[in-house]
Amino acid sequence: MVEDDLELGRSLQVLLQEEGNEVMWVRRATDARYWTAEREFNALLLDLGLPDGDGLELLRSIRLVDKKLPIVVITARDGIEDRLTGLNSGADDYLVKPFAGVELLARLRAVARRSGQQVDDEAQHAWHIKDLELDEHSMMVRRAGSRITLSRTEFSILLALLKLPDRVVTRRQLEAKALVHADGRSLDVHISNIRKKIGEGYIRTVRGVGFLVERE
Repeated sequence: MVEDDLELGRSLQVLLQEEGNEVMWVRRATDARYWTAEREFNALLLDLGLPDGDGLELLRSIRLVDKKLPIVVITARDGIEDRLTGLNSGADDYLVKPFAGVELLARLRAVARRSGQQVDDEAQHAWHIKDLELDEHSMMVRRAGSRITLSRTEFSILLALLKLPDRVVTRRQLEAKALVHADGRSLDVHISNIRKKIGEGYIRTVRGVGFLVERE
């Protein structure tokens, strides 16, 4: 991962490690050039605004020597020309900040599948609790067969809870997984919105610690 922002970098590192990935995080283009030449990686997350150079130049230089490495650009540059330039320079995917952690993980898995790589060991993509079902790949949520519309952030929070049924997920864990540069609203507001949409009886608050979804 090449990301110079400390707060975002730490959040992404936690997010990826909790999915079972080993993460090397650097903040400079110089370090990225060195390590991509010295080691093999399953995927590369690349920010474009780096303190010692333009990420696009780094992207092009890596692509000259490694045609197969899955590369996902993560950047605030959201113009159509920026996207096209990034993809035409060798990126496999282009993700604009702010984004939800679940979307980043899904995109990583997608580029890894296309390249024959494996980013994590998580094979399961459908999650069921009581009459609630969630499909990670399609980002679809249903209760008793009826579709429920959640925002990306709400989906990320619910997914994080469903992946760990009968276990308390701390506020810090949820924030790292689901609120990666999402928006300014607090976790409590998102939890409240999710409860309104899926109904009561699914998410239990463990005061002072976090939240819990119980199988029964």
